[in-house]
Amino acid sequence: MTLLKHAAAAVAVAIIIGLLTFRLDGYRDYQIAEVAAYVVAVAGLTILIGLSGQISVGNGAFMAIGAYTTALLQLHAGWLDHLHITGTWQITVILIASLLVAAVGGAAFGLAAARLRGPYLAGATLMLAVAIPVSVADKYAGVFGGDQGLGVTITTPSVLGPAFSPTRWLAWLTCAAALIVLIALANLSRSRVGRSWRALRDDEVAASLAGLNVARLQVLGFAISAACAGVGGGLLAIVSSIVSPGAYTLTLSIGLLTAAVIGGLGSIVGAVWGSALLVLVPSYLMNVAGSHGGKLFGLSSGSSPFVPIAAYGVVLIAVMLLFPTGIQGGVRRLFGPAVPRAAEPFGLLRRRGPASEHQEEGTI
Repeated sequence: MTLLKHAAAAVAVAIIIGLLTFRLDGYRDYQIAEVAAYVVAVAGLTILIGLSGQISVGNGAFMAIGAYTTALLQLHAGWLDHLHITGTWQITVILIASLLVAAVGGAAFGLAAARLRGPYLAGATLMLAVAIPVSVADKYAGVFGGDQGLGVTITTPSVLGPAFSPTRWLAWLTCAAALIVLIALANLSRSRVGRSWRALRDDEVAASLAGLNVARLQVLGFAISAACAGVGGGLLAIVSSIVSPGAYTLTLSIGLLTAAVIGGLGSIVGAVWGSALLVLVPSYLMNVAGSHGGKLFGLSSGSSPFVPIAAYGVVLIAVMLLFPTGIQGGVRRLFGPAVPRAAEPFGLLRRRGPASEHQEEGTI
């Protein structure tokens, strides 16, 4: 019944997005596609932190793994052509392969970091975010293209007609992938695994005494979060048409974490809020800074590119002051208990006893 409800909600959202793309211009369609790519990665991260209680500052590295897997598989897609897998089916197979490769990487890292907790785990993931994208691409430049990166091309299906907008097709493709991932995560969060993650998050010792395999649950959390980041990275590669190490720096990892916290940890709807802010706010502020000729906040034209970054930080601080549990928590407070909850953002950074109050089971 839960699966049917989530699927019905996803179909309704897909219809709304499809109608919107016919009313919006190509640039807005591109932004929708970009938001959808980030939603997948942020949703996996918010599940990892909000449900299992593990902190990661390195999901940008897993996005890089998914993006490079997508680019390399498309570059050497001859074997798919021999199997008569072309068009949208080829992209689907490539994205599934990106998911699996990133999941294996996440599981391997989870096994290596199984004994780490709190800031030590965050530090390990931070090293992952710094080391993987740039160093690997530079060391194996012949495979990964070095600083120039690898190109990714996608064509609009011929069945849609030659006049169909390519950016609209990008929006449809990425949103369809995002909705499928969100349905899977929503059902997972309400499953036995989701309940076990909540028990682990609230009190690791009590969860172990109750018979839960703590290490396996932690590794599974990292694997699923990394898999989502891999799909998000593959979608972002399709949207941007290029994969280069400069796009997957530490800034991206911090942005993903910020989006998860701002949207509402443990809330899949919150991941949508956070991803929208991650994409739309910098673009809007950049336009505002440009329209003021670099004189916004009294800064000269040469420093105007830094205005959106500073203003974006102010926006994030304001949101956290107004909505301590993220945007989804603020929406719930305004519209009542019918809206899904979000977890406390800073309570997850410390171990909590069984008597402490926390997020209830129905987080979507």
